[in-house]
This record gives sequence, C-alpha cells and structure tokens, in this order.
Amino acid sequence: MGFASIGSGSRGNGTLVSLGRDVRSEECNGRVFLVDCGFSLKQCEKRLAQRGLSGGDIDAILVSHEHADHISGVAPLAHKYSIPVYGSYGTVRKLPIGLHAHTFDSDVPFDVDGVLINPVCVPHDAREPTQFVLQDGTEKVGVLSDLGSVTQHVVAQFSGCTHLLLEANHDRGMLLAGSYPAQLKRRVAADYGHLSNQQALQLLEDIAHQDLHVVIGHVSEQNNDVKILQALFESMQSKVKSLQIATQKEGFDWLGVRPLIRQISFSEVL
Repeated sequence: MGFASIGSGSRGNGTLVSLGRDVRSEECNGRVFLVDCGFSLKQCEKRLAQRGLSGGDIDAILVSHEHADHISGVAPLAHKYSIPVYGSYGTVRKLPIGLHAHTFDSDVPFDVDGVLINPVCVPHDAREPTQFVLQDGTEKVGVLSDLGSVTQHVVAQFSGCTHLLLEANHDRGMLLAGSYPAQLKRRVAADYGHLSNQQALQLLEDIAHQDLHVVIGHVSEQNNDVKILQALFESMQSKVKSLQIATQKEGFDWLGVRPLIRQISFSEVL
C-alpha cells in the first residue's frame, strides 16, 4: 500500500491512499484514492506530479465535507479526468451543480473495486461530515481531520489502523492569544470545530500500537508550531512505528510503496 499527501492545512487538503498489492512486485498496483481536493486544478496537478501521479491515475475522489479547503478542486479534477466522486448525501448537495457524484450513508461501509471504505461520522460544523477508514484485508488506513471533539465512536472506528493521518490543528494558548476574530476563535475551539494538540494527543494515546504509522496533519500555520508539536508528541515516538508532521506546502511523501504508475515530469502539467 501507499499513503501520501499533496498538502495538509487550512489553505488546502488532499490525501492519497493506494491499496492493493502484487506480492511479486515491490510497488503498489492497486486502486488510488484521493481524499478531498482543496487546491486549484493547476495546483493539484503540480502537487500530484510531486508524488509521481497525474489526475488520470486517480480511481476515485472521496469527499469528507463541503468546506472550501477540501472541495475547491474536486469538480475541476473530476471533470477533466472523469474521476468518480463519493460523498455523503449532505456533502454532495453542496458540491458544484453538474457534478455527478455517488452518495453514501454515513457510517455504512461500502466497496469500491475491492477496497472497503468506511465513512465515519464526526462532529464538525458542516452539513454531513465524515472522515474515512480504507481497508483491503491487510492494511487499514485512517484519514481523520476536521473534527472538534473525540467521540467513543471515533475511537472505535479508527482503532487498529496501520496508517493514520491525525489532525492536530491548534495550540489552544496560541489560538486564544492570536489574531483571529473572537467569533472564529470560538468556532475553531468548539466541539464542532478542530482538534487541539492536546485532544489529538489523547486520541493517539488511546489507539496507539507498535505497528501504527502516524502523520500529524491539518496543522494551523497561525495557531500552531512544529516545535510545540514535536515536544508534545515526543512521548509517542516509542509507542508507534513512526510519527511525522505534514505541512501545508509539502504534505508528506509516500509511506509504504509508491503506486505502480508511470513517472511524469512537471512540464506535462504546466
């Protein structure tokens, strides 16, 4: 399997999951999913190229909710490359008119080409937000961002993951002392807003195991700091297989194996 990001933060999100592997090969030749696309078409194509992909390599786009940093590039990318789009009923109603999308019921797993996708209902201030767990019988990959509080349901559904993108959006002290308007501060810190560093740490402590690869994501550029995150999560390094931090600019490179697709150059997407 392979797991990567083209960018993670308040200015755009996109997570790549590739599942399905030929045991005779050192590369992944399964299905490639893009969870959310919050970048312009041009930016998305450039960022995909950094991960060795083009839009034509994406088998499906999974949309977590309708906020702009998660959907702004969905329709252009899907139209250009004829990619099927999947979202909850509430989310799909907020997608651009004319985009044909497949709807699903929250918390009801469904199959896409042999990959089981579980759209987990989460507390967030959107119409019908979900986050995703993808499984192929061997690997269990969780993408968990944009939730304001951790429920027992979330803990149960994301337990046992082999790979996990986990939101740690803000340091509460930095948020409260920062330049955001009071209303926005209340929204971010609310039960339907975003996870703080401490909330994310507590969740990870509940589900950590020695075979888990963790990437901390959706880190606020205004209300968080990599040094704070590194110090806070240092105690978890020995409790998981690996732990790193995704960035808005770079996301993170492939964990696992790179999908078996052709290499492309930046000139092809300019």
